[in-house]
Amino acid sequence: MRITIATSPAEIERLRPAWERLHDRERQSIFQDYTLNCLAATHFAERESPYIMMAESESSVAIVPAAVRKHDGSITLLGETLFDYRDVLCGGTNEALEAAWAEIAKLQRRLSFFAVHPDAQARWQMIPMHDFANAPRVRAADCDSDEFRASHNKLGMFYRRMIKRGAHLFTHAGDNCALIRTIYERKASQFPHETNNIFLDPHRREFMEVACAALGSRCEIFSLEIGTELIAALVTLRDHTVRRFYTVYFHPAWSKFSPGVVLIYEVTARSLTEGLDCDYLTGEYGYKNRLATAMVPLRRVEASAEELAAIAARKKAA
Repeated sequence: MRITIATSPAEIERLRPAWERLHDRERQSIFQDYTLNCLAATHFAERESPYIMMAESESSVAIVPAAVRKHDGSITLLGETLFDYRDVLCGGTNEALEAAWAEIAKLQRRLSFFAVHPDAQARWQMIPMHDFANAPRVRAADCDSDEFRASHNKLGMFYRRMIKRGAHLFTHAGDNCALIRTIYERKASQFPHETNNIFLDPHRREFMEVACAALGSRCEIFSLEIGTELIAALVTLRDHTVRRFYTVYFHPAWSKFSPGVVLIYEVTARSLTEGLDCDYLTGEYGYKNRLATAMVPLRRVEASAEELAAIAARKKAA
């Protein structure tokens, strides 16, 4: 078994060929993309020290994109608080993945993060998982665009009223850095006293600008605008047959029209026309639940240092 540990940008770059070969874009999310993870490893290195583990054997290969939190020494996966879905990358038998976890267990630290999507849970059977939250979703198999619009005609009425007042719906790519910067600065100032407003942190806002630019057309920004006034904006991430709704912003002056929810409604309807599922990601907010046709159960990973050591010992004994 060959073990490689990457902690520096140069070492991480050497993992790129294997990482991109293992990343299954049809079955794993954009949060497992090499570019995003490499950016996160560099951007948040002062908070989370990268400790990416790759194990290779003749019949398997695995990468665990781990990091060590500096504030408490626990193990997490790359992405700080900004990646909704976490996962390992592996191919072949489980031999390499088991070896990678055995090496990580040698750190003698607690493992803690969220969330693991059901599509990934088979790769986490050896690690303790617990219920976390649901991700509301609109599935193209559940309804078409016309049926969706008919179920939420009040939102359609609000959308038409805004259009009559001169609003236009625009689509932008992620490399529109000025727009991304505006969205996240306004998102931060909109709820300045809410402790769960993660974008109060300028370092996270900076990451979003860099990450969206790197994703280019895989990051789509939808905006409702009148002239130079931004009424609402929606940052989405494109994953194969899924559009993931990452951040929504609305201008308070237009709140009587619920412009943020209206924009989600309109983009969802258009996505269904394209044959795409719509993933509203982590967080069971009322507006998401009312639009959703399904709830996807997510899990959190929580294992003590002793549990990780016991897992490694059992695999070694077997």
